[in-house]
Amino acid sequence: MFILIVSIIVLGVVVAVVSKLMSRGEDAPVVMAEGDCASCSGDNSRCVHDCMMEAAVSDVVYYDDEELDEYAGRPEDKYTEAEADRFREVMLTMRPDEVAGWCVSLSRRGITPPEQIRDEMLMLMGG
Repeated sequence: MFILIVSIIVLGVVVAVVSKLMSRGEDAPVVMAEGDCASCSGDNSRCVHDCMMEAAVSDVVYYDDEELDEYAGRPEDKYTEAEADRFREVMLTMRPDEVAGWCVSLSRRGITPPEQIRDEMLMLMGG
């Protein structure tokens, strides 16, 4: 029963993130997990939905960034420059093709990346 409740909560968070990203406009990339999701375009809502459902039931992947868990629940506009630099440091140690998966990992852990690194993150993802 506990696993079912947690799964529903995680699914709700993933759907909320996808909804928010899709409402930003056509220029904003849709953050998706790695694998088959890379072939989805922002225009194919069925593919994006299936991908997000798959990501919701899979295990959380850590990118050697466990120290960022302390920022769970913090709004994106409430980070200091030093805290944003901690995120930037982790992000810049990964390959560009890992950044989208990292964003999904952060989201599933309840962590919103700082707005100070948003442009860099989108640029690394190819947006």
